[in-house]
Amino acid sequence: MVVCGVAVAGQSGSMRPPAALIRTARGLWHCQWQQLMGGLAPADAAGRYQRPVGAFTALPPLPANAAKAGSHVLIVGRSCPWAHRAWLVHSLRQLGGSIELLVVEPDPAAGRWRFVEPFEGCRTLAELYRRSGGDRRQPATVPALWSRQEQRILVNESARLIELLDLWPSGPEAPRLAPPERLPAIDHWRQRFQGDVNDGVYRCGFARNQAAYDEAESALFAALQEAEQALQEQEQRGEAWLCGPEPSLADVVLFPTLIRLEMVYAPLFGCSRLPLSQLPALWRWRARFFGLEGVGRTCCPEAWRSDYFGALFPLHPSGIVPAGPDLARLVASEVAR
Repeated sequence: MVVCGVAVAGQSGSMRPPAALIRTARGLWHCQWQQLMGGLAPADAAGRYQRPVGAFTALPPLPANAAKAGSHVLIVGRSCPWAHRAWLVHSLRQLGGSIELLVVEPDPAAGRWRFVEPFEGCRTLAELYRRSGGDRRQPATVPALWSRQEQRILVNESARLIELLDLWPSGPEAPRLAPPERLPAIDHWRQRFQGDVNDGVYRCGFARNQAAYDEAESALFAALQEAEQALQEQEQRGEAWLCGPEPSLADVVLFPTLIRLEMVYAPLFGCSRLPLSQLPALWRWRARFFGLEGVGRTCCPEAWRSDYFGALFPLHPSGIVPAGPDLARLVASEVAR
């Protein structure tokens, strides 16, 4: 068999399979791939990935017992970028005294999150969702905020959850990440990133056809170029962050995607047009954000790579976890030459 101009032979000579067998195998694999992707990542009629609707998506009122130690539990998974943004707010706002952090582990064979030790009598996150009244047809996802007093999940939509955590009682040194005077700029960037960057990398990886991929990939890098320009202008004004002199929720929602870019999204999802090293303001911004107190403890590169490459079977059926760049190099203040 000839692959890219290189003759490939087995021990007993030529191993070229019949053309009909190749066509049949390709057709069968494509059909099975479409079926598997339908369960993993639903799409619209044009082949564009559509994120499933969650179970507990409304912004709840701030609980009366929010300041009480151990009154609530934030459930996260190491590899999930949506959980990562909630973990970041929990860390940056120093909420460990009132909100316990609980990390669940993936169960790739069953396609679900499970507790390392039973939690509230449940072994899986799906059981906890059902106990809270969640629809069985909806996925049990992280992050999730559990109320010990009410014995239910209050919210699991990450966009609403980080807004709630920004209002949560905290110490005098804890920053506000969405102060009212900066809300218009923060909301602009959050909306810009949500579809084209945060969802955008998944729209690339889960696209069902070339047109859907091309659309998502173009939108992703257009948004990153826009952020690059904005950060360059911010740096010229002496401000280090997207919306001013201090980090905000706009920075929080961008970081989980960009810290995974070279390790996961570029090789697995095809988001490789432009390495972040060619967007120097974003590179410097990522290093600054990683340097914030507590951020490094939320970054788990080994879990990211093993979970993505090992669990997303239709995209990476071999299960082999390839070598990748070292995290320390990706968060260096200057691009390695």
